[in-house]
Amino acid sequence: MLIPAQIADDARPRLARGVRLQIDGTTGKSVLLFPEGILELNETAQEILTRCDGRPLSDIACALAEEYDVDLATLAADVREVLADLQRRKLVELA
Repeated sequence: MLIPAQIADDARPRLARGVRLQIDGTTGKSVLLFPEGILELNETAQEILTRCDGRPLSDIACALAEEYDVDLATLAADVREVLADLQRRKLVELA
C-alpha cells in the first residue's frame, strides 16, 4: 500500500532546472525532456504539469476539478501522487 503524498496545498510546483514539457514531434504525445532522457506523459500528468506555472497546488487541483467535474478531494490526492512521483525523479521542484 502506498503512503499518500504529503504535499502542502500552498506548495508551488514547477519543472526542475533542465526539464522541459513539450510535444513529441513524431508521436504527438506530451513528454518531459531532461538531461538523462525522456518521459512520456499520460493525459493526467500533462494536464497537471501545464498548470505548474507558479500557482499553488490547491489552485491546480481546483481548476482541474472544475474543468473535469470531479470530486476535489479525489483529484487533489491524484495531483499530489503525480507530483510526488515526479519530485522523487527530480523532474519537479516544490517551492
